[in-house]
Amino acid sequence: MIKKIILILPIVLLANDNNITKVGEKLYIENSCNSCHGNYGEGMGLAPKLIGQKEEFLLKRLKELQQGTTRTPFGDEMVSFAKLLDNNETTIMAKYLSNLKNR
Repeated sequence: MIKKIILILPIVLLANDNNITKVGEKLYIENSCNSCHGNYGEGMGLAPKLIGQKEEFLLKRLKELQQGTTRTPFGDEMVSFAKLLDNNETTIMAKYLSNLKNR
């Protein structure tokens, strides 16, 4: 019974859009993503905009960064940030970023 709950819990958490927004926003701020990508993912300077990107692209990109394969001017810095995220956090971050709206 406990094993089933542990396996289902991440799915339940991911299914709740409000929860994704709260957790994703917290991860975005706590990991200082906003310092380069802007408060709303609008991008700043050489840091690309994240707003309007598809979830699949963002997830792929985050996983590439976690593996250390990157082609960005700030690749080394981004690798260290991406590696701080576990698998669930990576998925939540990609989902959160893909749902950002212009404010």
